[in-house]
Amino acid sequence: MSPFHRLGVWYDKFSAFKVESLFSRKRKELSPRAVFVHEPLPAHYYDHKNRIKKEYVYPSNQVITSKYTIITFLPRNLLEQFRRIANCFFLAIAILQFFSIFSTVSPGLVILPLLVVLFITAAKDGYEDIKRHQSDRAVNYSQTRVLAGGDWENPNPMQRKSKTFVRGFTPKFVKRKRRSSRRRSGAAAEVEYLEHGVPPEGFSVQGLEPEEYPPPQYTDEEGIEYDDGEEVEGTGHHRHHLLHRSESGQWRKRPHWKLTTWEDVRVGDVVKIMDGESIPADVLICASSEDENVAFVETKNLDGETNLKSRSAVPVLTHLRSAQASAARKSAFHVECGPPDTNLYRVEAAVVTPDEQKSPVDISMMLLRGTVLRNTDWVIGIVLFTGQDTKIVMNSGNTPSKRSRVERQMNPQVFINLILLAMAAVACGVVDAILEQRNYPRGAPWLFGATLNDDNPKINGLVTWAFALITFQNIVPISLYISIEAVRTVQALWIYFDKEIYYEKTDQATLARSWNLSDDLGQIEYIFSDKTGTLTQNAMVFRQCSIGGKVYKGDPEPEDMPAKGYPVPEDNASGSQHKLSGSNSPGTDSDSTDPKKAMAVKLSDGVLHHFRDSDLTTDLKAAAESPPRSPQDPRILNGFWTVLALCHTVLTSVDPETKAIEYKAQSPDEAALVQAAADVKFVFRGREREILTLTTPFSEKPERYELLNVLEFNSTRKRMSVIVRKQDEEPSRILLLTKGADNVIFERLGRGNEELKEITEKQLGEFASDGLRTLTLAYRVIPDAEYEEWSERYREATVSLDDREKRVEELSQELEHDLRLLGATAIEDRLQDGVPETIADLKEAGIKIWVATGDKLETAIAIGHSTNLIGRDDNIIIVRGGGARDVYSQMWGAVKQFFPDSTILSDQNMQENAPTASRPSDSFSLHRVNTGVTDIVGHDNGQRPGGFVLVIDGSALADAFSDELHKDLLLRLAMHCEGVICCRVSPIQKALIVKLVKDGLGAMTLAIGDGANDVSMIQAADVGVGISGEEGLQAVNSSDYAIAQFRFLKRLLLVHGHWSYYRNGNMIVNFFYKNIVCVGALFWFMIYCAWSSQYLFEYTYLLFWNSFWTILPVIAMGLFDRIVDDHVLMDLPELYAHPRRGEYFSLKLFVIYMIDGVYQSAIIFFLLVYTYWTTTSRTDGYAVYQYEFATTIAIAAVMVVTLFNGLNIAAWTVWVFWALGIEIVLIWAYTAIYSVISPGWFTTPIFGNDHYLFTSAYFWLGMLLVIPLSLLPRYAAKAYKFIFTPSDIDTVRYIHKLHPERDFARDRQRGGVAHLRRTPSARSQHLRRKGVAARTDMSTGIRSVHHGFDFAMEEGGPALRRLQSNLSERSAPAHRRKRNASSFIPSFSLPQSIRRKKPPTSPPIHPHDDPPSSH
Repeated sequence: MSPFHRLGVWYDKFSAFKVESLFSRKRKELSPRAVFVHEPLPAHYYDHKNRIKKEYVYPSNQVITSKYTIITFLPRNLLEQFRRIANCFFLAIAILQFFSIFSTVSPGLVILPLLVVLFITAAKDGYEDIKRHQSDRAVNYSQTRVLAGGDWENPNPMQRKSKTFVRGFTPKFVKRKRRSSRRRSGAAAEVEYLEHGVPPEGFSVQGLEPEEYPPPQYTDEEGIEYDDGEEVEGTGHHRHHLLHRSESGQWRKRPHWKLTTWEDVRVGDVVKIMDGESIPADVLICASSEDENVAFVETKNLDGETNLKSRSAVPVLTHLRSAQASAARKSAFHVECGPPDTNLYRVEAAVVTPDEQKSPVDISMMLLRGTVLRNTDWVIGIVLFTGQDTKIVMNSGNTPSKRSRVERQMNPQVFINLILLAMAAVACGVVDAILEQRNYPRGAPWLFGATLNDDNPKINGLVTWAFALITFQNIVPISLYISIEAVRTVQALWIYFDKEIYYEKTDQATLARSWNLSDDLGQIEYIFSDKTGTLTQNAMVFRQCSIGGKVYKGDPEPEDMPAKGYPVPEDNASGSQHKLSGSNSPGTDSDSTDPKKAMAVKLSDGVLHHFRDSDLTTDLKAAAESPPRSPQDPRILNGFWTVLALCHTVLTSVDPETKAIEYKAQSPDEAALVQAAADVKFVFRGREREILTLTTPFSEKPERYELLNVLEFNSTRKRMSVIVRKQDEEPSRILLLTKGADNVIFERLGRGNEELKEITEKQLGEFASDGLRTLTLAYRVIPDAEYEEWSERYREATVSLDDREKRVEELSQELEHDLRLLGATAIEDRLQDGVPETIADLKEAGIKIWVATGDKLETAIAIGHSTNLIGRDDNIIIVRGGGARDVYSQMWGAVKQFFPDSTILSDQNMQENAPTASRPSDSFSLHRVNTGVTDIVGHDNGQRPGGFVLVIDGSALADAFSDELHKDLLLRLAMHCEGVICCRVSPIQKALIVKLVKDGLGAMTLAIGDGANDVSMIQAADVGVGISGEEGLQAVNSSDYAIAQFRFLKRLLLVHGHWSYYRNGNMIVNFFYKNIVCVGALFWFMIYCAWSSQYLFEYTYLLFWNSFWTILPVIAMGLFDRIVDDHVLMDLPELYAHPRRGEYFSLKLFVIYMIDGVYQSAIIFFLLVYTYWTTTSRTDGYAVYQYEFATTIAIAAVMVVTLFNGLNIAAWTVWVFWALGIEIVLIWAYTAIYSVISPGWFTTPIFGNDHYLFTSAYFWLGMLLVIPLSLLPRYAAKAYKFIFTPSDIDTVRYIHKLHPERDFARDRQRGGVAHLRRTPSARSQHLRRKGVAARTDMSTGIRSVHHGFDFAMEEGGPALRRLQSNLSERSAPAHRRKRNASSFIPSFSLPQSIRRKKPPTSPPIHPHDDPPSSH
């Protein structure tokens, strides 16, 4: 191995070293655990000394995201700073000058600049970390209710809490005075106790109903709550027995709930969580306030989804509904758990009772830390995992120490300069040693007396080497690092004060939280974005619908339209005797909380607007007066809205303030569908067990439906169905109401739907091209005999222990056939402002965009279309995990089919691992779909229209990340795609995706998100951007930049990133250049001073070189220079390609500037030296002395460096003129003033120098000679490049100079500047796509056309299981009279008295199509 190779290996190891690895705690190996409740620890938990073994001691619930403690701050921060090679060099030079033989000035003065740099950087890092500590403290000191008192003892061992950087304070509860006259209500008291202790998400008392369970009752003690409702007589007021006799016979405090900080929560604690509170740890649900022990939880901090998830209690623990029951020793059990893991969708555990009966536990019975309890009054649970073992923490990474790419690139450049310095010092030392040892025996007069131990020819070579290090130390200037820190700080202020990225609505400016990454913003190659809250608002608008072939697009929504509620007409108020909405009419409490009595429908959460359509209103009114089989058939309108109003899992409640119906849905789009039905007067009024109530414009009284079965939605079925029986009519009908994806509905349609199907399919394509999420609706009338036979088999399948899911799936399909099409819906998932335009511009800038979301596949694809990530001509490649074909075969098949000309499969490693017969890649035939444009399968995807977009789910990613070969194939496949969408991913997978690209390609990455689930991704990327949205500040607190809107990212990158990278790169190379000029002159002087390391200049000229003479131009360059104006960069995003390719700072550019510096130093030194190579330079005949020509060299060097810096500045503003002018004035004024200082004041070696310089022709003519000659090469090179090989930047600058008023946005529409890398097209054409995209599911081989289907619902959740369980608990249906199918009459038919024939306005319905309609 060559020495250079060894040096390269050493440097790579040094660069890859991570300081945090020295200070991060080494986690013990994760192992299964058992959590004991009212049971002692088993004997094998103890060692031979009766101490609990370490593997059974669980981490505390304290979570620390900060980097430093009071002990580790100094060593860790210094290690981080001394990763800079320059800092190590400055320290060595400072230490060297502490020895008297090498001292030039005071040693303290020498080390002061280094101390200043270290202190400023440490202060900045410390300030940032204090903010993290404050954030940690806010979380760790939140409160929750923990069981205490009675016989309760928690035997599970825990680790001690860690000490932190900032001393915490114990939360103090407000003490209450005893009140004998009256007590506060439970809810009010609860709010007062908790207002200082709730988690950041807040606390809400909405939904508390004291009559349903005992209200919270407090003693005089702090933070204690009783829920047993015990009373004693005598005072007429509620009083509590503070003590009771436990089962062991001892008197103890009654069982109660104690408000406890999160960091003190232990494994095995019983906790009580109230509505609106965050979950403090990973908790197993024992009981809830709901009848079926169901709880609803908001998981957006984990997976980014804002739709509510339903969770259920463990059946064997549902008796633990109070502190009394939970503290009873008879409630003994333990929970066997698998080791902690990062999978958010899996938990392996079981509850074991004393009789050794095991009850399985899955993720639907868990409340994970970071989630928020919603729409549930309270939940009681057991803590299973705390702190570092919780899933949200395991999915988060340690706080990284980020360094910009420019800073990393500076290290090898500094290293090169150090090598040059070493070579120069060695040359001086060797030559000086040779000269002294040769000349000393000859009696050289300058070596007289060189016989001392520290001054003799044998040792002086080494001394000269050390002196040379000090003489040439400016080759690595410490002022460079001070200047960079100062410039980056001001650049952060430029970002903060930029009004274009200031969000007035929330009064929030863009904030740079990490000041050292501004130049990285200009080099971003990949952006990784979250979806919910980042790209979308997760708020739905019901935009359009197609009913019977006719499209209703909705009326424009007035901006000032109130969204309080949508009134229900009084004649449709289902028999209500009082107008409750907006009225003071008397009524009972039951009336005010009964949805059947409500007079209005409140706008649901997550739904932005009501749906109103004047044409639809007219058609509904006309339909009410039309006969059933007329062309204006009322049944298809009625049936469409009836399906929307009944086919769902929405819950209803009444808002206590507005007395309006409020829909509570698991997802905003489901709420939008039911809300839209209510907006057109099809009002779903709730569910009482299996009875659904609906009011419609076609009925005078509420319609009731018996819910028979729910056929669940999942990503495989892509549809949901309900089977209902109409009540209160004879004969009653059994109806199958279905909604789902167009392809699965269309293939199940019966005969007679062809014409309507063709029309609807075309309309669905138009909906999808507008980026809308679509659903198709259909129905079927089921004969009683068929249903009774099917129901029996279905009931058996639901209780089967073998292949239950498969059997239920097969039976569901038996009924879902011969459907009759009703129409389709189109919902807009409202995007954040400017998202499509921003993504289009960023793609045009050459940035690849990946979306990583916890949403399901269809939702991710729908958002991809609406955000311009997926174009109308793009083909979608889908890779799924858990299917019949393994993930590797799917990726191999995709490459082979769609990218046959690539070199991926020709790689030897890939060929050796090609899929075999047992793992085929061609188990089905794939064919390209002609999308109307030329297929694009080359490396230039993303620069031309069309191409491929890869969509991969979390299960497939888990498989791909498990093997290096799989990772390599995934990365290569993704590189050939225009974009990548990752769905159903966990937070840790988001971080792994970023690291895959960051480490695999060495690309500059940026991650942007707004929730806690995005923190690991933000920390893993080179630059992390947090959006301060509705999901809290977790992402912002972990980010490098905080913005208010996704659209601000465009200006942050294209303008501030471009400018900062250009400024910093230009400043650094100019900094190195100007110091090479100075050091070069010193080195050339060695030839004439016997290589003795003596200074050429008077020392103050050298001392002030980086402090005064040359500092301002480079600072002005870093602060005020701009290569192109901001509006031009915004109008022409393709200009971002220049910084993205790293053109402004590279090793090549560094070498060019170094050569420039060496050339100029040689021209200045040798021309002026030989100019003064004479006996005298003046008329008075005095001889030339050193500081005469040396001062001339110094002034010429400053003039050349200043003008050279000016040549490299693109925009000469007033500040630039001032910075350049002041340097020239300073050097001349200093020389003039310093030369006249009398030796009587203090000794100066250049007294009278003004008389020698300013009266000499050599001085003036020398200046006129060396300055133009020094600048000529750079000037000529810039002129040649601008004339013969101009870049896009040069072209744009020239045009903008000639035509300052030019509108470059118009030029962009005509194709951009210089050469066109994109087909000319109007910008609007990219924003509103009109077409469809082909998609290939590699797991099944199915090719289809995407029509925008998407629907969000929790698959297999407790909400659906609760409905199923309610239905299955009922006895078998009573025998009903069988009817001949031919005798069926239309269900929900209209009375003849209100029918009237109307002219046709929609395609005719087949005679046997009888959609659900009303009586």
